[in-house]
Amino acid sequence: MVYDLIVIGGGPAGYLGAERAGHAGLKTLLIEKREVGGVCLNEGCIPSKTLLYSAKIYDSARYGEKYGIIPGKISFDHARVINRKNKTVKTLVAGVRAQLKKSNVDIMEGVGEIIGRSSEGEGYEVKVSKDGSSQVFTGKRLLVATGSVPVLPPIPGVKEGINKGFVLTNREILDLPEVPGSLVIVGGGVIGLEMASYFNSAGSKVTIIEMLDHIAGNTDREISGILLKNYEKRGIEFKLGAKVVGIEEGAVIYESVKGDEGSGAGAGAGAGARAGDNTGTGKVSVKADKVLMSIGRKPFVDGLGLDRIGVEVERGRVKVDEKGRTNVPGVYAAGDVNGYSMLAHTAYREAEVCINNILGKKDTMRYNAVPYVIYTNPEVAGVGETEETARQKGMEVDVAKVSMRYSGRYLAENEGGDGICKLLAEKKSGRLIGLHMIGNYSSEIIYGAAAMIEMEMKVRDIKEIVFPHPTVSEIIKEGIFQL
Repeated sequence: MVYDLIVIGGGPAGYLGAERAGHAGLKTLLIEKREVGGVCLNEGCIPSKTLLYSAKIYDSARYGEKYGIIPGKISFDHARVINRKNKTVKTLVAGVRAQLKKSNVDIMEGVGEIIGRSSEGEGYEVKVSKDGSSQVFTGKRLLVATGSVPVLPPIPGVKEGINKGFVLTNREILDLPEVPGSLVIVGGGVIGLEMASYFNSAGSKVTIIEMLDHIAGNTDREISGILLKNYEKRGIEFKLGAKVVGIEEGAVIYESVKGDEGSGAGAGAGAGARAGDNTGTGKVSVKADKVLMSIGRKPFVDGLGLDRIGVEVERGRVKVDEKGRTNVPGVYAAGDVNGYSMLAHTAYREAEVCINNILGKKDTMRYNAVPYVIYTNPEVAGVGETEETARQKGMEVDVAKVSMRYSGRYLAENEGGDGICKLLAEKKSGRLIGLHMIGNYSSEIIYGAAAMIEMEMKVRDIKEIVFPHPTVSEIIKEGIFQL
């Protein structure tokens, strides 16, 4: 059978691209080896947020005294949380399938592999294999949307730990049958921080080991520092500037990257050595019932057959232009597989750009106004340039920093909150080029700042926008009048 478009991968880029193509009248086939929705819906974004919301409710109940609420007996039922997570995922997967069906998209379960150019002329042949059998389909165009997989470093003990169920990735940790007494998280990025937040609330003793001297990757450094202090108050321990060198049954072994043991509290190597089992060796061990490997993800390109049709893969990612096109005519790529911005909402937009260009509509992908969110408690969100990136690019900027306590709504709902909102404007043009914040509701506010940056709005224009009162979003206006 010949299709106008074959989509390989059913994650955010794949299923949305297929839906948009089918809705536009293209005969479309979507190939997914597990379940539509991909990592985001089944093993990432949605499952983790379901868990985090339960933890947030639990924390609110436990610490209700600050708001005049005196709690009685409160307990946390992890099994019920997991059951609710599974129900939520099942509902959303069914919804995605329904939308694909409504758009007349055919869905094939199995592993997709490009076997070459079509023998009948224009297009490409794709083999779909499952349970020992296979079928071959022809697509006039291809959209590669195979996503990403966790990075598993060549650290002694990692593979053995995974085989024994002691070392986990984002997939396994979301289905743990019970809360571990102690959890060591290798990597202080978004996934690691969100899981630290949940399991800390659920009762685990959580330790995060991070090679950098800060957490949350490229997040504004001041904001990531505030998040770290909030985590430390909750009892989460940090080993910063630390490199994991081995994993043994019941323990993670690390050493300092710069000659001392980095930690959120600033402890030196002596304190670290006393805490571990390897005093005098320069290596420190941390006991763990479970270990989460969370040092990042990489594009999934293995076994796709891209080389058979000459698709260029650069540093492990499918190389594309601003229209989502590869170097091979009729072959596009969107989502994590292109390695630009590994976020589900980026993947959605990249898929739209690909489909629009396939349909002959002019569209290009831009990354200057893609927001990010860390769904911790408190939430962190940002978009555009940070002070660090602006400085690296030699940009002259005005910076305004406002306490979130200037927002009446925030103050009413966050007793003792220490959130901030930071805004950056380019001196020369007066345009808003960055906004970063820490505080609950940040995830629901940041799209407004993204729109302002995308539309290249100037500070003087934003001053005329009316914000609803009382809302936490008013903090943006407070900051704008300080620029």
